Amino acid sequence: MAKLKIGDKAIPFALPGVDGEEHALADYADKKVLVVVFSCNHCPYVRAWEDRMVQIQADYADKGVQFLVINANDAQKYPDDSFEKMKERAQEKGFNFPYLYDETQEIARFYGAERTPEFFVFDSKGILRYHGALDDNYDDPSAVKQHYLRDALDAVLAGQTPPVQETPPVGCTVKWK
Repeated sequence: MAKLKIGDKAIPFALPGVDGEEHALADYADKKVLVVVFSCNHCPYVRAWEDRMVQIQADYADKGVQFLVINANDAQKYPDDSFEKMKERAQEKGFNFPYLYDETQEIARFYGAERTPEFFVFDSKGILRYHGALDDNYDDPSAVKQHYLRDALDAVLAGQTPPVQETPPVGCTVKWK
């Protein structure tokens, strides 16, 4: 399985969203920063970071940042990650970003996603500038010392290199078919 590296170009995709629309990477070409997140419904790490994801999208939307959140887990083995359950979760948590379903797992494989959640930050030219975890403490938001994702967003928006470009993604493994 290939894995995107810092400096690589975003891989185009078009996936169905819980909103009933198809979302393509190209639809967001006008954004200053795209954050592609591999996620799911059932993983405790995702659940711990979900509210922070919603908050970061809210805080950065007016600055030209767009999250695209993709669930690629095998819904046969993990029924909580089915498309129907995704719709319920998005509604329940008030997701303010497209929540997309990669049923074939093709996009997760192209990106080299291994964990949920796993964050890929692309600049306005579609170049990968940060990859890894949201921050350094999934369990306790008040104990976070390193805001990797926010720091990367601030740097990329300022036309700079993120202070930390890569961290090990922390979370559950992607549930492959």
